[in-house]
Amino acid sequence: MRLLIDNALSPRLADVLSRAGHDVLHVRDVGLRDADDETILRFAETESRVVVSADTDFGTLLAIGKGKLPSVILFRRGSPRSPEKQAAFLVANLPALEEELLQGAIVTLQAERLRIRRLPVEGA
Repeated sequence: MRLLIDNALSPRLADVLSRAGHDVLHVRDVGLRDADDETILRFAETESRVVVSADTDFGTLLAIGKGKLPSVILFRRGSPRSPEKQAAFLVANLPALEEELLQGAIVTLQAERLRIRRLPVEGA
């Protein structure tokens, strides 16, 4: 899975996921540290990457724009806070989420719970 870690999350998350065998970039790695969310979404779509963030604006932008890709994974309240625990949580759940993410989805990760909304978001 090709992932793009947003500035809302530590670059260490990208390092840990990369060591686990995933194709991961942090926005800082590609000169997007100060980029707005729309620019990050466009980059992720062009590069066929899933955005991983704690910033709910990505989901909002996709819903408003009726976008189908890129997919977004959001860490929310109660989800792991340390990059190592976030990476372990993602690695444990990515196989079950892969098909949804490839098709277009917003996946919200919370403690003990995953929520999947397929894209485009209907009724937005």
